[in-house]
Amino acid sequence: MPVEKRNIFLHETQHALPYVSKRKRSDASFPCRENPKAHAAFILQKLEACRQQDYDQKQVAAIRHKEGIYLEFSGAAGYDLLTKSFDNYSSGIRLLNVREDGQDDEKIVRATVYVPAEKTTYFLDKIQSYSESLDTLEAGQNPKNDSLVRSIEDVKLALLEAFWVGKVEDIPSDVPAWCEIWLRYEKSDHAAAEQDLSTCCEEFGIELNSKCIVFPERVVRLVRGTRTQLSMLLEGCNYLAEIRRAQEPTSFFDELTGSEQKEWVNDLLSRTEFHPSSASVCILDTGIMYSHPLLQPAIDENNVQAVNDQWGKNDHNGHGTEMAGVALYYDLKDKLSTSDTVDVYHHLESVKILPPHGENDPDLYGAVTGQAVSLAEISNPNANRSICMAVTSSQYNTNDGSPTSWSAAVDNISSGVGEEDAKRLFFISAGNVDPSEMHDSGYPNANEVHVVESPGQAWNALTVGAYTKDVCVDDENYRGFTPVADNGQLSPYSATSLMFSKKWPIKPEILLNGGNMVTNGTDYDSCADLSLLTTGKNHLVRPFSTIWATSAATAQAAYMAAQIFAEYPDAWPETVRALLVHSARWTPQMEQQFCTDTRKSSGRRHLLRTCGYGVPDLERAIQCVDNSVNLIIQEEMQPYEKANGVPQMKEMHLHQIPWPSEVLQSLGTVEVEMRVTLSYFVEPGPGEKGWKDRYRYPSCGLRFDVINSNETIEDFKKRVNVKMRGDDKADSGDGSSGSERWFLGSDNRDVGSIHSDFIKATAAELSQAKYLAVYPVVGWWRERSYLGKVESKIRYSLIVSISTPDVSVDLYTPIVAQINNPIEVEIPTE
Repeated sequence: MPVEKRNIFLHETQHALPYVSKRKRSDASFPCRENPKAHAAFILQKLEACRQQDYDQKQVAAIRHKEGIYLEFSGAAGYDLLTKSFDNYSSGIRLLNVREDGQDDEKIVRATVYVPAEKTTYFLDKIQSYSESLDTLEAGQNPKNDSLVRSIEDVKLALLEAFWVGKVEDIPSDVPAWCEIWLRYEKSDHAAAEQDLSTCCEEFGIELNSKCIVFPERVVRLVRGTRTQLSMLLEGCNYLAEIRRAQEPTSFFDELTGSEQKEWVNDLLSRTEFHPSSASVCILDTGIMYSHPLLQPAIDENNVQAVNDQWGKNDHNGHGTEMAGVALYYDLKDKLSTSDTVDVYHHLESVKILPPHGENDPDLYGAVTGQAVSLAEISNPNANRSICMAVTSSQYNTNDGSPTSWSAAVDNISSGVGEEDAKRLFFISAGNVDPSEMHDSGYPNANEVHVVESPGQAWNALTVGAYTKDVCVDDENYRGFTPVADNGQLSPYSATSLMFSKKWPIKPEILLNGGNMVTNGTDYDSCADLSLLTTGKNHLVRPFSTIWATSAATAQAAYMAAQIFAEYPDAWPETVRALLVHSARWTPQMEQQFCTDTRKSSGRRHLLRTCGYGVPDLERAIQCVDNSVNLIIQEEMQPYEKANGVPQMKEMHLHQIPWPSEVLQSLGTVEVEMRVTLSYFVEPGPGEKGWKDRYRYPSCGLRFDVINSNETIEDFKKRVNVKMRGDDKADSGDGSSGSERWFLGSDNRDVGSIHSDFIKATAAELSQAKYLAVYPVVGWWRERSYLGKVESKIRYSLIVSISTPDVSVDLYTPIVAQINNPIEVEIPTE
């Protein structure tokens, strides 16, 4: 699209400062034991019983038996369990998974632990030391291993349920079912773990899939077995960590077709110009009917592939071709309804990831996704690619937002683990609410309880939900029906993250048009009038079809990304993601639906968890105007280092950006908006190990802060960085953080790997907001230093915009003038 005032990419704005983070107090709570001696004796007795039971089982076992022992530790109801003490690298003690049962005061934390055969007295010795130290305590002293022993309520041999992640009722019965086996491994040697599993499967008659997904300290394989066979794995396999039901993807089927004339296709083609470009949308779906006349000019046949050659490359279902029409033209109905010239600045690619016949077998779809991306990159290695995947699974999903093997694999692929600078931008549909769910729960209740589907939990992907722009029903078949949602409201199809634990990412991040449902008050249904026109696979008969829900919205998001890549081919995937989120706004109807209570902890969180950051605006994302300016920084940071062998924080970045201070001061009390978005990709560390301490999911986290109007630059540095406080570590500077200025606040925005928030204030109050800090928080790169990633670097994109509703105000010119005539300002690093 024509761009008059390009976004402003800034360079060398950062000052790297040595960094020490502010300490956070632990909120862990362990029960006080009224009779510590008796409690220790009880735990000792339980441990001895476990050892004896394991020994007895091995003596009578008729099958291959593992060398070590699996234990399940439980905490007291309503208290924490000191899970980090169940992992000892040098002793081979391994924390395998952590689970929580119940809620609030009834919540019980359970941990499954592997103990090597030669270390079966490890915990016995710890408990014994605790008990003996009770006899020699002096005033004010705690016994040895106090927190660990107090936190343990019970211990027993681990059974199948101790390894199961998900609903217990999903454990296979006597009928074999596909399950994910998550294996632990040491350092980088996952071959031994896989060989151990392979040997067990062969002996126990368990079918083993050949695909695998590799994560730090975890490798995932797929097996097909009964409950009895899975229990046999517990007896024979040394490397088990978790077991989950394999997910089965569901594609969105559309039987409706348009009745438009073929002449419309010829008319559109006659006024469409396809420009050469490195920007592409790669659709992972059911294939594409690439001979469709509206698609063919934008597709190189070599870029249409399948992960299995036997499936063929053409679209067997129609969904992939429908996605392609939206991904290429955005709004095909709009293009057909005018006589204007249509310019296309990107091309399409397709990799079929779903088989053409029968139901889709469960598979390691994370591995399939990785294979599909590799095929696309080998065929077209220089593309600026937006990967579009509207294939999700609602079965055996994690309802709290925690990662699945599929979502973690997407994070692996997008972060380019093991590949220098190989970052990738994914768009994933949030998943769809079925009309039957609307019948049971009503609108929007059904949306609020239907959680985002796998792999939409992926931190690095943009997950796309839907809102509605369509409210006119002319179809005679739906006489007496009315639209479910009003124009501008959340689409009845859109899944949400309202049920997620608040520590997991905001999903979906953005909403685009996904159509609407109709209802007569009792029944709910889809309707072509409330759907989007697109290309159909049976183009020789009827070239048009319709598409709706989050599939349509996801294709639109990928289209927008392709336009940004076409305009800014050097923009990072992290930047394009950030621009879409940064440009998003909630409609007034969304705010009325979900934010009647404007408190950050309730109404604003509710709005964010249902509608994400709102509806992206391509014009706002791709260009500046006089009264609204986008400043973009693409940088790299080394967040951690080793000092004397100890991993610690290394640096933060303090950015000084060109800022129209004089213009803002002259505007006085005029309302101005400052918006900040920080985007980066994490390397995943999945596994149900409690998601804290060294078991954090992200490799590294970043946060941002902005100087407040009552702070000097020295005050600001002291507030965010303990290293800048000199000898008085309590000196956090004068002034205040101004946290109340932000609409969402840190508790809402500081989750996931993209953080966006805004301030609306007077121009005078924001006139000096030219200093921003980007600083690290703890991730597994630092906490699992034995994996050798402590000194890794992380890229980030930082977008800062300043805007005012008054179109007569020129903010753009003074900013450009400062860039062309910079004034050097010394920022002390001590």
